[in-house]
Amino acid sequence: MSPASTGASITVDAATTVPVSDTSASDSRMTPGGPGYRRMSLALFLAGVATFALLYSTQALLPLISGEFGVAASEASWTVAAATGGLALFVLPMSALSERFGRRTVMTASLAVAVTVGLLVPFAPSLGALVVLRAVQGAALAGLPASAQAYLAEEVRPKALVTAIGLFVAGNSVGGMSGRVVTGWVAQEWGWRVAVGVIGLIAVGCAIAFRLLLPAPRHFTAGSLRPRVLLGTVRDHLANPLLRRLYAIGALFMTVFGGVYTVIGYRLTGAPFGLPQGIIGSIFLVYLVGTVSASTAGRLVGRLGRRGALYLAGGTTAAGLLLSLVPSLPLVLLGLVLITAGFFAGHAVASSAVSKTATRGRAQASALYQSTYYIGSSVGSTVGATAFHADGWEGTVGVGLLAVLGVVTITVLGSVAARRSPAAIAA
Repeated sequence: MSPASTGASITVDAATTVPVSDTSASDSRMTPGGPGYRRMSLALFLAGVATFALLYSTQALLPLISGEFGVAASEASWTVAAATGGLALFVLPMSALSERFGRRTVMTASLAVAVTVGLLVPFAPSLGALVVLRAVQGAALAGLPASAQAYLAEEVRPKALVTAIGLFVAGNSVGGMSGRVVTGWVAQEWGWRVAVGVIGLIAVGCAIAFRLLLPAPRHFTAGSLRPRVLLGTVRDHLANPLLRRLYAIGALFMTVFGGVYTVIGYRLTGAPFGLPQGIIGSIFLVYLVGTVSASTAGRLVGRLGRRGALYLAGGTTAAGLLLSLVPSLPLVLLGLVLITAGFFAGHAVASSAVSKTATRGRAQASALYQSTYYIGSSVGSTVGATAFHADGWEGTVGVGLLAVLGVVTITVLGSVAARRSPAAIAA
């Protein structure tokens, strides 16, 4: 029987164990409606808002950045790829720091550095300087995603975990949406530099509220910073077939999303649409769909199972990509709605599965997911922009469809593995 069914404990790291029974009176972890749950949810929601608002603050502004510095879409896209690449490279080291110094401490420090850099970004004198600042900002933000998921895995009861992580992901979607909408309208009146400065100020407010609201951890036990211990934990996670599949699925979903939203501004400013910057920024209101799909991922898994939810998310994303090919603004918008809903649902399902699958070193397991996830974003941004430069929107959609095909293929392989070994857990 599984640990959950026997009331046994799951090992979180080498030094501590956490009981997994939801019905045990001794389980003091948070649950919906219980003490501290709302404060925790709001705090991490705001952290998610700040993370995505800062991380993608230049994405909706790429046509303006291209115009000011006289560069093509593929070059301007590095202001996005550098931030996500910096996050991907540093998320594992930052997760190790969170094992030693605590989740809340690392998340607070990460936000503090990221918002400080965010206030410097508007003063970048060149594209090169802007890319460097964005890379530093992404590296600072690396302390948020993996630490947040590890905090939730330790402080929230297992049955509420998918919902809790879904709310954090929903904060990501609100941050991505509000950041792009705000920058679009502000940039239309005062330029892209003022727009990213406004995002920096909003993120400062979110960071302060996060630190004041987040309850102190009650189930964290400090781990080791020894490289041998860290490498051993990472090796164990990479040896787990299910975790490898989940990492690949997260990366592929993000390849689609990164490519589409990096290029969409160029498509809508060009023929036959010719939309102004403010309207293009408002297009990102479709992120609200992602907020809903991420926060309901738990119910989706309950009805369809993990693999069924991933098939639905992949199919929805593919349908949106195909619909966006039609040169009609309403249909392009509907396509973006489907892409966004499918992406956020798939991301919430895969990321929560990582947290539930890892039985030790959860911060490292989540960090590996976040690393591959943001590598997918960097690849999607650069390859999607390059494909757009070569073949137009059809090229970007082609890249996205190949990534969705990868998601479906990996999920099918998980189904095959489950049939061959019924005792195994498969994605």
